Amino acid sequence: MKRRKLVQVICTLLYNCNLIGFANGKIYQGDIKGVCVPGLNCYSCPGAVGSCPLGSLQTALLSSKYKFPYYILGMLLLFGVVLGRVVCGFLCPFGLIQELLYKIPTKKFKKNKWTKKLSILKYIILLVFVIGIPLFFAVPGFCKYICPAGTLEGGVFLVAMNKRLQALIGGLFSWKMAVLAVVIISAVFMFRSFCRFLCPLGAFYGLFHKVSIAGMKVDEEKCNGCNACVSRCKLDVKHVGDRECIQCGECMDSCNRCALHFNLRK
Repeated sequence: MKRRKLVQVICTLLYNCNLIGFANGKIYQGDIKGVCVPGLNCYSCPGAVGSCPLGSLQTALLSSKYKFPYYILGMLLLFGVVLGRVVCGFLCPFGLIQELLYKIPTKKFKKNKWTKKLSILKYIILLVFVIGIPLFFAVPGFCKYICPAGTLEGGVFLVAMNKRLQALIGGLFSWKMAVLAVVIISAVFMFRSFCRFLCPLGAFYGLFHKVSIAGMKVDEEKCNGCNACVSRCKLDVKHVGDRECIQCGECMDSCNRCALHFNLRK
């Protein structure tokens, strides 16, 4: 779907329109930086003009003993109820990066029973690194130890442009670069590997798959149960619109009965 790619590119540019930040290696700190964007986009990216919802949630949980994080939880619930995993399919810059990497011509690993089992890992990461570690150890676990989007968008650019940061590089940065390298390499061979196995933001939005307003809809009267949509999907979906579905709409091309539609649910 060319229109979906166009939306992905536009969102990536809008999230990171502070182009001067890439030139001077400085983080934008204007008034709108406190507004959360729906997709995974690092706060520390020099071009970022908004905040990452996961980073904001972890920061809010660090101070939750003193102040309940109404704003960030409200924003996440709003994104989840209105859009669900439409965010993953259309509005996430790191999803676009992975899809571009997958276009590199190599032999691809197809989905199987093991990839379906590994998809549970992102829900564990959501509970442990995004919620548990910030609450009990006062450390933004996911951002600090895992997030490859933050390493690529924030760490690499900032370190490249700041000699002071280069002098501070240590074991943690090396670990994050190793995680980034694994994610990049895996994305070449497996479609959106980070989204499928590691992304806690996708896991959170996936919890709203039954109630989100926007998303794919199956016309039961036209559907004959051939399952072509599921078998041709590159993701580990069991049926169209489930928690693993990123609502990209590419399954519509596989349905010869026109039973699939992108719709606003009642």
